[in-house]
This record gives sequence, structure tokens and C-alpha cells, in this order.
Amino acid sequence: MVREAIILAGGFGTRLSSVVEDVPKPMAPVLGKPFLHYLFQQLAQADITRVILAIHHKREAITKYFGNHYLGIDVEYSIEEQALGTGGGIRQALTKCEGNEALVLNGDSLIDLDLILFMAKFNESKKPMSMALRYMDDVARYGAVEAEDNVLTAFKEKGEKKGSGYINSGVYLIRRKYFLENTPQGNFSMETEFLEPTSKLGVIHTFPSNDYFIDIGIPSDYERAQDEFKRFENR
Repeated sequence: MVREAIILAGGFGTRLSSVVEDVPKPMAPVLGKPFLHYLFQQLAQADITRVILAIHHKREAITKYFGNHYLGIDVEYSIEEQALGTGGGIRQALTKCEGNEALVLNGDSLIDLDLILFMAKFNESKKPMSMALRYMDDVARYGAVEAEDNVLTAFKEKGEKKGSGYINSGVYLIRRKYFLENTPQGNFSMETEFLEPTSKLGVIHTFPSNDYFIDIGIPSDYERAQDEFKRFENR
């Protein structure tokens, strides 16, 4: 069973700067706690024991708050001296993992997924990677994915497709060796430089979901979280 997770928390949060200026986006307060707290809460419930936080912009706010241990989880940091993008951030953080597999999450979005079931289906698939999908009435803001028999077949850019369908939720399970052997060092995009070309190879397992999902990247959704996250307060 997977016991390690990577959280990408190095972004600049440009679109959210009008309402959250003094902290990085994953530290934006929701009901008095940083957004990252709710990801840690979810990981603790899934028996994750170690988290690597990939950090860059205003990283001191993150290291000061979470330290080396939070909610029973050991915390380590993958510090990006220069921004590495989503792909490069994952790759560097994977070099700090101790196990063969890692769960990966975006630090500015949350899907209320059954992570233990996600892990079980990933292991059954024998694929080198799995991607959690979320059904949306309109996929244009997020880009769209296509799959057959729970295997990724296409990855489309934002705006390329409109209407209902599945999106990439930003939650992955990755076999460390495969990813390190098939990606470049340095800055690269997980979406356009890895997922898009790799989608044609039939090696990425998919896990469709209709669970609660939110991305706080824009002010209106960040404000929505202030009310909707009441569902997580007593967990």
C-alpha cells in the first residue's frame, strides 16, 4: 500500500493575488486554516505516513506552519530554487521518496476521493501510473481527458473541448522508477509535456469519480470554499 504523498505547493497563485496576497496559494486560509491542512487531513485518513511538499514561492510560510510533522504525518520538503513547473516539481520530489510508489496532489485543489480504493485499483491495474478523473458539466476551464476501459487515450488542452466530460483532477499515483526514467530534469509541464504524449501509449490507468471537487485558483471558487469546507470540519 502507498504510504508517501507529494503535494505540489510551489505555484505563484497569480489569479488569486487579489484576495490572498501575503501567503502562497496553498496557504490561503479556509475557515481559519490553510488550504493545505485539508489535504493533510485527507491523507491522514488514508494512512499516508510521509509527505513531501514541493515548495518555491513564499515557501517560508509553509515550512514554518507545517514543520517536520503534522497530523501524525512526517513532512519533508523538496525546495525548488527555480520554479520547475508541475512535471519538474513532481520529478524532483520523487527523488526524495523512499518507496516505489507515491500519491501526488495539487496544493490548490481537493477532490474528496476514496484514496484507499484509488490505491487498490491502481495496484490491480499493474500500470506505471493512475490518474483520478472528475466528471464535469463543462470541461473547458480545465481541459478534458478521454479513456477507454479505464485507460487514458487522450489529453486535451484547456478550451480545446467544451461541454460535459471528465477532467484531470490533479491527483495521481505514480511508480517512481517509471516516471524518473521517462521524464527530463528541470522545468517541464506535467500536462503538456508528459500526460499529452503519454496518453497515446496506453500506460496510464484512470479512476473516474463524481466526488466533491474544488480548485481555489480563482477568487470566486476560493470564496465558495469558505462555506463548502464546513463538511470537513468534524472529520
